[in-house]
Amino acid sequence: MMFYAIRAAGLILCFLLPVGLSAHWVNAAGDRLEHLNSPEVPLAAAADEGYCSPALKTILRRVLQSCGLLGSGSGRGCQPVQAKNVATMSGEDFNALFQPMQERGGIVQFDRDDAELDPSDVSLIDEVFAAHGGASYFFVVARASPDGEVSHNRELSKARSEAVLDHLRKKFHDPDLDREVGLLWLGEEFAQLDPQFCAWRRSGDAATCEAEDINRSAFIAWIDCRL
Repeated sequence: MMFYAIRAAGLILCFLLPVGLSAHWVNAAGDRLEHLNSPEVPLAAAADEGYCSPALKTILRRVLQSCGLLGSGSGRGCQPVQAKNVATMSGEDFNALFQPMQERGGIVQFDRDDAELDPSDVSLIDEVFAAHGGASYFFVVARASPDGEVSHNRELSKARSEAVLDHLRKKFHDPDLDREVGLLWLGEEFAQLDPQFCAWRRSGDAATCEAEDINRSAFIAWIDCRL
C-alpha cells in the first residue's frame, strides 16, 4: 500500500509542477508587460527630439530622398529651384523650422565671394560634427547673400556646402558619412536668414553680423527625427 501511495503522490506532483510553473510564467509575463506599459519606464525607440515637427520631418524626408543622402558618393544635393519644391513653404517658415536647434547647430560664415574654410570655420564644423549625440543625419544648408549674379550665387552656395563635406571627409574618415550628410544649397533665392540668427554659434567676426554676413554661410546641425 505504501508503494502505491508514493507512486500516486509522484504522479500528482508531476501533474501539478508543470501547471504551477506555467501559471507562474504567465503571471510574470503579465507583470513585465504592465511594467513596460508604465509611463515611467523609457522604451527603446528611434530618437524623436522636440524640434521634430511634422513640417521638419517632411522636409527632412524629401531632402534625404530627393536631394540625396550621398549614397553614391557623387556629392549630389538640392539647388535653389529644387529646394523650393522640396520645402513647399515660404523661406521664413522654412528657416523657422531650424530655430529650435540653436543649441545643437552652428553657422559657418564665409568671406564675400568665397567658399574657402578658414581656421574659425574648421573649428566650428569640428565642434558641431563631434557632438553627434546618436543622431542620424547631418544637414548642411548653404546660402549666398543677394549681391552679384543669381547664377553665380547658386554656384557659390553649392561650393560652400561641398567645402563643408570635403572637410568632414578628410577630417573624420567616417565610413558612414555618405549616408549621413544631406546637402541643400539655396543661393540667394530662397530662405534668406534674418539677423535673429546672429545669436547662433558662428564662425567669423562675432561683432559683425549684418544680413549680408549671415547669408554668406552654411547652416550645419545633426538632426534626429523618426521618419
